[in-house]
Amino acid sequence: MTDQVQHIPLAARRRTHVLNALSRDGVVRVSELMDELGVAPVTLRRDLAQMEREGLLVRVHGGAVPAGGHTKSTGAARAASPDDDATVTGSIAVLVPSLNYYWPGVIRGMEVAAEKNGMKVLLRGASYELQDERPVLERLVLRDDVRGVIVAPNTETIHAQDVIQWLAACGKPSVLVERDGVLLPEGTPVESVTTDHALGAMLAARHLAALGHRKVGLMLSRFSPTSRKIAAGWQAACEELGLTPTDHFEQMLPDRSSPDFSAAVDATLDMALRTGITGLLVHSDPEAMAFVDLALTRGISIPDDLSIIAYDDEVAQLFTPALTAVSPPRGAVGEAAVDLLLRRIADPTRPVQRVTLNPRLNVRGSTAPPRSGSVPPGAGSS
Repeated sequence: MTDQVQHIPLAARRRTHVLNALSRDGVVRVSELMDELGVAPVTLRRDLAQMEREGLLVRVHGGAVPAGGHTKSTGAARAASPDDDATVTGSIAVLVPSLNYYWPGVIRGMEVAAEKNGMKVLLRGASYELQDERPVLERLVLRDDVRGVIVAPNTETIHAQDVIQWLAACGKPSVLVERDGVLLPEGTPVESVTTDHALGAMLAARHLAALGHRKVGLMLSRFSPTSRKIAAGWQAACEELGLTPTDHFEQMLPDRSSPDFSAAVDATLDMALRTGITGLLVHSDPEAMAFVDLALTRGISIPDDLSIIAYDDEVAQLFTPALTAVSPPRGAVGEAAVDLLLRRIADPTRPVQRVTLNPRLNVRGSTAPPRSGSVPPGAGSS
């Protein structure tokens, strides 16, 4: 009981001291507060984080400034919004599941937006196999220079919800990128920037239908969090286009590194030939290229016998034939995530925002109207 009684006035004294210093000087520094209050830096950072959550101040590198960015004319740095002319200092911690393929485009967008606002990107990659990203995130947010966090958590693990809850309670603002999340128990959505992947699938299905394809299929990457959204959009588009369950199918592919991958592609091609499928949407680019390679090896013409659309458009345009592809706005997603985070830093009380960006369909050489009056090579074989 004695410890509790002593702790309350001490915390209150620190709080009063910080607010008085902000009012007087327009800035407080952790190094100076340590000497003035005689407490450890971790205690001061915890105090400042709590006061920031209450909207009393905004943390900056090594200290804090008043909420709203108003400082006295002492030359002290202040927190700036993305529309402000002042320079924001510090780092944005970024954790994504991969540092290659899809994510470099997103990261470049983040770096461009961060540099415009005087910030740096502190980047970490966590593989899809990592079950719990919290230890990595904990190391990131403990850094004094980190002002906020942008995360693409693995939503397929038992720890997924724990990560979302931890982010909300870590004391630093966060934005999810290419992921959706909610806080329990209320189920309140958290701040995020995503691509409308369901729309991307709809664009692909509508393109195939406009070319005259009436039997189509969707191939999905088994372990991608994006797959569910693509599947939802595909299903909605097929209903919109009046395709019956026998006119379209959906199938998961094993991982590309799996020894079963080639056999699964071959089996899908067998089914396409047997059932008259003439158009496929394949997620993602490497899987789509594998379909084209194996189809050509079997004497199936692309696009005359089988039209193929890739989903991601990372390298689809470099292939031969250049692949028609759904292209998420990767750079714009990264820029929007940084913009959203900086606005949250500048105004912790603003309403939560969820930004959704549209992909586009780039039509190239891998799609064409289905060949009429002819039977593809090997049709009817198993």
